[in-house]
Amino acid sequence: MFNKVLIANRGEIAVRIIRACRELGISTVAIYSEADSTALHVQQADEAVCVGPPAPLESYLNKDRIVEAAKNLGCCAIHPGYGFLAENNSFAAKINEAGMVFIGPPAHAIRLMGNKIESRIAMIKAGVPVIPGMQAGAEDFGKVADEAEKVGYPVLVKAASGGGGKGMRRVDNPSELQAALEGASREAAKAFDDPTVYIEKYIIDPRHIEFQVLADDHGNVVHVFERECSIQRRHQKIVEETPSVAVNPALRAKMGTTACEVARAAGYRSAGTVEFLVGPDGSYYFLEMNTRIQVEHPITEMTTGVDLVQEQIRIAMGQPISFKQDEIRQTGHAIEVRIYAEDPANKFLPQSGPLLMVKEPSGPGVRVDSGIYSGSEVSTYYDPILAKLIVYAPDRESAARRMIRALEDYTILGIRTNIAFLIDVLGHPEFLKGATYTDFIPRNLPGWPEVDGEVIERIRVNSDHGVIAAAVIDHLGLGRRMGGFAVGANGEDTGPDVWDLVGPWEIASGRR
Repeated sequence: MFNKVLIANRGEIAVRIIRACRELGISTVAIYSEADSTALHVQQADEAVCVGPPAPLESYLNKDRIVEAAKNLGCCAIHPGYGFLAENNSFAAKINEAGMVFIGPPAHAIRLMGNKIESRIAMIKAGVPVIPGMQAGAEDFGKVADEAEKVGYPVLVKAASGGGGKGMRRVDNPSELQAALEGASREAAKAFDDPTVYIEKYIIDPRHIEFQVLADDHGNVVHVFERECSIQRRHQKIVEETPSVAVNPALRAKMGTTACEVARAAGYRSAGTVEFLVGPDGSYYFLEMNTRIQVEHPITEMTTGVDLVQEQIRIAMGQPISFKQDEIRQTGHAIEVRIYAEDPANKFLPQSGPLLMVKEPSGPGVRVDSGIYSGSEVSTYYDPILAKLIVYAPDRESAARRMIRALEDYTILGIRTNIAFLIDVLGHPEFLKGATYTDFIPRNLPGWPEVDGEVIERIRVNSDHGVIAAAVIDHLGLGRRMGGFAVGANGEDTGPDVWDLVGPWEIASGRR
């Protein structure tokens, strides 16, 4: 049993891990940069330690400083969440060398699955179907061109390392290939310090289907069903759901078995996600494996009742998975959307600044995984994700209606968000039909929101509400809100007493 875990992350995922640890009776340590001293995860952890200036390389990506902090505070283990150092094999190794446990897979599995070329080769050896394409990067343009002709256009140029759509280009004919290779290589070098790129066949009208897997040290490997993540903008997932309308029981069983084979071939342990592209004919191909907890893990939890973060922690403690494959069931339908601080009316540029008011939706089947509160600050240094909104309902149609209602009830004032955009996605006839291919956004919402004057008006009105809220807060002298109380510049309580605000009421006396 771990007595204390350091969480090497921030935002909503750090808060999520703190909650899981608390339910397991484990003390938590949050790390934070100087820009995050009042962040929600810092307030909710049992202890917190500053690991450096706001720049990620000097704080959340500073491996030595994080490991040192964990050792000094007597931590048994470190949970990386997702992003930052979650898929950094040298970080995992460093934690183990320091005598602590990395709550994630072994370093060798992270390294193998983090390189798309090496993982493709390993999967081919294991008999896992992969997309036709190169088995190694090549600097010789002639070799790449020959391979492209062999697999047939269109092809996809991809970075060997990293993800998130960086270093990726679609090429429809030979005249575009060289420019795509050069551009993708430059982008990959900048993002991942690895310029290696390769090509693979571009699948027409694919769906992005991933399977959640768990593997322990006792030889057990199970899958926890699929999630569809086809709706993406700039290769970033924005809407996820389970189950997928494109996966029937026979295909689900076959893909789930393949996902477990991938985990075994990688020598995997912990929670992970095996991603596939699925063609219109039901053919499927291994895409990659994410060696961490996924952003969209809550929809699996909602439909199965499995706490994936707690399973991940138990596995790291050496315990077996708490259920067998034939014991797990999936019921109902769940959808997740990602709430981003970005300006839809200005090419979705990231937003920053204070959040004047945050009012989260609630009700049956509604869950919010959030890292923000009224008065918190959105920094320019980090990913603009603010929260995740998750809904559950008995069927897909009901879940979509519930999600739209929840989005309409979600109020964030002070900066602009993508909420209006998400409402239009969930309410689109093609989404409701289940026609959710990876090109859903460019196919169905091209040029959004310029083509929709009503959307622009909604965004403008919400912005005006933010200005009004700021004026009210300033007029009342409430100061900066922190989890329900007001604080001054030096941290002292400057807010008015609540009874001064509500007037001369008496509690439980029946008189006023």
